[in-house]
Amino acid sequence: MSKRDNHSRVATSTDGDLRKPLRTLSASAIFAGLSQRELTEILSYAHRRTFACDQLLYSQGQTSRSLIVLQSGSVKHTQRSSNGDEVLLRMSGTGEAVTLPSGPNACNHTCSARAIEQGAAWVWEYSRLQDLLDRYPQLLANIIHLLASRLQELEERVREIATERVARRLALVLIRLIKQVGKNTCDGAEVSLSRAELAQMTGTTLFTISRVLSRWAELGLVVSKREAVVIPDARRLETVTRR
Repeated sequence: MSKRDNHSRVATSTDGDLRKPLRTLSASAIFAGLSQRELTEILSYAHRRTFACDQLLYSQGQTSRSLIVLQSGSVKHTQRSSNGDEVLLRMSGTGEAVTLPSGPNACNHTCSARAIEQGAAWVWEYSRLQDLLDRYPQLLANIIHLLASRLQELEERVREIATERVARRLALVLIRLIKQVGKNTCDGAEVSLSRAELAQMTGTTLFTISRVLSRWAELGLVVSKREAVVIPDARRLETVTRR
């Protein structure tokens, strides 16, 4: 981990200290079905890590030996090809697992994770997490389910690229991103990604994405910014996915 990281033991002294963290954990898919008592114990095994905007949480090829769950903020996952091109793969928001434990045999991260904004995360090192996995089978079942869900989403995205028109693909991507990392603003839900990054996630060109967003802006479906897209009404955008 970077020397700039701020690590601290998770506070467990009073109910007030834990109320908000427990709400975040209980809403997270990776901790579904666990009681407040179980979540309190699980949280006591973690340490807290803070990070700055644009800070690298881990890099592609680095050994993966921990579970990282976002307490606040959002992260983008990118992969660099052999010729140096970097592609955006997915996004993670508050309550989501940024990385998952690799098991007793360490493996390397297949992508890099970089913070989009200032935030914090809980980190469970594998040596401590293994005890929890042995004691709480539900946690292991949740991890397996989460991996299956991510695989299903990737399969859906591949199918969409192969069978759907660009406008519908972009609408589907934006709707997913609103749920994962969308920020509520006075103008609507804001997704902090550039047009180039949206093109990567949609499997098309920057020119095509710019053309679609310009047309949508004229219709009032989006407000396009330099490094973000604002969706005033997600329900109106969903109508594009049904065409």
